[in-house]
Amino acid sequence: MSALSLLVLLTALPCAEREATAHSLEELARTQPSQLPAALEGLTPRLRGVPLPPAEEGATAPQRAKQVADFLEHLCALEARRDEVPVPELSTEEQGRLKAILDRPEFAQARKRHGDLLKQWMRRIEGWLEGLFESREAQGFAVATRAVMLGLALAVVLWGVLRLRERRLRRPVATTGATLAERPLVLDAPPEHLRRARAALPHDAREGIREGLLALLSSLEERRWARPDRVRTNRELAAELPSRGAPAAVVGEVERLVRWYDQTFYSLTPVREDEATRFIDAVERLHREPGAEVAA
Repeated sequence: MSALSLLVLLTALPCAEREATAHSLEELARTQPSQLPAALEGLTPRLRGVPLPPAEEGATAPQRAKQVADFLEHLCALEARRDEVPVPELSTEEQGRLKAILDRPEFAQARKRHGDLLKQWMRRIEGWLEGLFESREAQGFAVATRAVMLGLALAVVLWGVLRLRERRLRRPVATTGATLAERPLVLDAPPEHLRRARAALPHDAREGIREGLLALLSSLEERRWARPDRVRTNRELAAELPSRGAPAAVVGEVERLVRWYDQTFYSLTPVREDEATRFIDAVERLHREPGAEVAA
């Protein structure tokens, strides 16, 4: 017999169906011992508040069922013995005294049972919710939810890593803002880049400072202070200048120009023509007088 069939059987009074209940518990403990605790929980509300005896330590399911059956027999025997005791009737004087006591204000709320009924329903709903969240289905749902969230988190991390790797692979070779198709493999002479830079200033200041940077790189390569290496960033190129014999004044000015270029070219704000002009002028002065102090 399943646990559901046993709970249906227990809708009757335990004493009226005591033998059938005990037999069902013993059969359930023998065939499906894992469902015995649920059946005992369904039996508890029918005992009018009397708790079941605690299980003995190390007791098996059949032993537990036998213990509960003996307890029901003893409880029903006490119930039958109580019903056999006659209840004495109160005299008229005692009934009046009892009525006067019950009519006092402190006992007025005792006759209002709607509050108790509401509390009973609240306890039943609370027990049902606790049983729902403690069931195996709820536990399985919680485990599945955690697994899904962990999978989504791993997917987001993997997507971020792939995007970062793709962005690094697409990184500009010389960080001048031009694509591989637009960037010449061999730089022109510095005066040619400076000429194109000044020609681009009126209509595209960003392109103007790009040509100015190419003029700076070409000038450094002419003096052997920089290698024609297109895989390094501008700041890496500037950091290598001292080891290739560039004067300290040149190193400081190149670092300043490269730092300004990186901040300006890759920003989202438009490049001002006057600032681009000062950048190109500084590059031209550095090309003509590399050993002299260059004004900021």
